[in-house]
Amino acid sequence: MNFKGTRSIRKDDVTRLVELAGGTWNGYTWLDVTSYFETVQSDALEAMLRLEASRMTECLYSRTEVDRERTVVISELQGSENDPRTYLDKEVTGTALQAHPYRWPTIGYLSDLRAITRDDLYAHYRRYYVPNNSILVVAGDFDTPRALGLVRRHFGKIRAGADPPQVRTQEPPQGGERRLTLRRPSGAAYLDVAFHAPAAADPDFATLLLLDGILAGGPTVNAWRGHDGRGSVKSSRLYRALVEGDLASEVSTSVVPTRHPYLYRIVVTAKQGIEPVRIEAALDTEIDRLARGDLEPRDLERARNQFLARYALESESTTDAAHQLGFFETIGGHALFLDLPRRVAAVGAADVARLARARLAADRRTVGTLVPAGPSAVAAAAPDGPTR
Repeated sequence: MNFKGTRSIRKDDVTRLVELAGGTWNGYTWLDVTSYFETVQSDALEAMLRLEASRMTECLYSRTEVDRERTVVISELQGSENDPRTYLDKEVTGTALQAHPYRWPTIGYLSDLRAITRDDLYAHYRRYYVPNNSILVVAGDFDTPRALGLVRRHFGKIRAGADPPQVRTQEPPQGGERRLTLRRPSGAAYLDVAFHAPAAADPDFATLLLLDGILAGGPTVNAWRGHDGRGSVKSSRLYRALVEGDLASEVSTSVVPTRHPYLYRIVVTAKQGIEPVRIEAALDTEIDRLARGDLEPRDLERARNQFLARYALESESTTDAAHQLGFFETIGGHALFLDLPRRVAAVGAADVARLARARLAADRRTVGTLVPAGPSAVAAAAPDGPTR
């Protein structure tokens, strides 16, 4: 709804402003943050500040546009429900996290999307779109004093609102392994294993980055580029054990920088004819190796170098630099992002082994399995049959 024009800027003019400046723009909502960003030529800075100040205070929320957008979001939700991996992800998250709001899917639930009113949306907008709940990042070619003057001109008169309520609920310790099995139309069987992960400010977060690097290859901390997980690199332990071991066609992992403790995920697509229990046994073997300290110095060095290379690559553009600074500011401070290379460099083999024992134990995990059912399951079971 905040892309639909404001009292000062018509809907069609919003896109035109960005395009005339030779730019692109986008936005997203996920877990800790709602982010809007534009990348434009430097002489369009004031136009973008005017746009964002207007978006903060003057969005219209017409009932017609609300009804149109409701249809779009419901269609998106139903599309994701038909994707077996997305559906499994949602069910595993809701099982692994039973108290903290991170358990709720960002897109919400169908009943809420149908019931929510224009006034509900607008009340949320007015409560949370206030300067004291916002972070502004400017990155690129600009004169700092002039830029700060423009910021004061366009945002300085916007009144602060009431401070939004803080999340007080903490996820209680998990007292034993949790399991779920889903049967849905699918061209393959999937295994999704979730472990409780430390928040970005926790000293163990850097250790988790290296642990994941050893298992799967250089992880990303750029939520805009990769919060849905990424495939493991061919030199990693999981790729060699599962893909080269002829058990899986794909394995991916996900480490997410968050304000509160979240989840570390390993998701595997089983090869046809392979029972998920065999994949789980192979995962257990690799995790046990880490927990026992089965690490060579080159393993740690390779994982560290892969992370640092990806960290640099995904921070070098103006858009990525601005995004990373703003994103990390929402989850504990931009210094967390800038300090990550130092924190990762300080992690040793004993730290990785300790974290594997503490965080990846069987009684701390949630294991979700999706088994093909229905017409596509028949195709998946056929040795030479087509898959969809």
